[in-house]
Amino acid sequence: MTLLQINYALTIKEHGSMNKAAEHLGISQPTLTNAVQELEKELGMQIFLRTHKGAVPTAEGEEFLQSASQLFRQYELVCEKYINKDIKRKFGVSTQHYTFAVDAFINTVKLYDTLEFDLAIRETETLNVIKDVGSLKSEIGILYISNLNRKLISKLLDEYDLCFTELIKCRAYVYMYCGHPLAKEPSLSLEQLAAYPCLSFEQNGMDGYIFAEEILSENNYPRTIKATDRATMGELLRSLNGYTLCSGILTEMFGRSDYVVVPYREDTENPNSIMQIGYIRKKYASPSEICQTYIGELKKSLLNSTVG
Repeated sequence: MTLLQINYALTIKEHGSMNKAAEHLGISQPTLTNAVQELEKELGMQIFLRTHKGAVPTAEGEEFLQSASQLFRQYELVCEKYINKDIKRKFGVSTQHYTFAVDAFINTVKLYDTLEFDLAIRETETLNVIKDVGSLKSEIGILYISNLNRKLISKLLDEYDLCFTELIKCRAYVYMYCGHPLAKEPSLSLEQLAAYPCLSFEQNGMDGYIFAEEILSENNYPRTIKATDRATMGELLRSLNGYTLCSGILTEMFGRSDYVVVPYREDTENPNSIMQIGYIRKKYASPSEICQTYIGELKKSLLNSTVG
């Protein structure tokens, strides 16, 4: 098995087609096909199913490609550091929808020459945050752990060889538009909020309440609306008098948008909970210089934020 064969296989997965992969690689399709067949023969398994719709990884193939992508990314990192020093260095962040994570990314980028880096920030679903860091698509991920999701998230982190470092602990707060009828209340219970839609970020149908970004997702909400991005979420909060339950962190970026946080008031049936917000990285891997800078900016952003 060679790095060239691994690159070929990963390119096929990325493009979903032998033809498109061969075109991207600048080689003939027979050359690509022969290389993959030799790899499959050596591994003793079929990596791809050839269908009329393209090349689809088998279950075994998907597992192999996941491991291979980590190996190939490590190879790329070594090349970037020691061989191809003229190639842009890569730094990526995958995160749940946190404005403080975006603030920290912006402040980090300002400290570096963007001509030297290939930079990316990905606001995405919880499972994708874990997968992105596990496959080294991103060097660092931002998410939260609570008593509800701790067992499952910890299991996934172990599977992807990741570790979690806490940044801050928070209790539940209610996010809403400053013009909401309940925005000036000193605290809010679920009973008071029952007449308004509870908003949450969609999680691709994957055990929604376990992977949810919102705290207290296990509660029963009579009115619910899903969104996939922060801009849409903000418009729904403003236009529909919606609310969402999350941390009490209010960055300048979020505060300038005229939204407020109100303390959540627990009751016997709907207790409060603790969110541990932190970052995930590969175990035993030393953070790059820019990653260390980003972690420092995360801490600054949280320190300068209003935290309930």
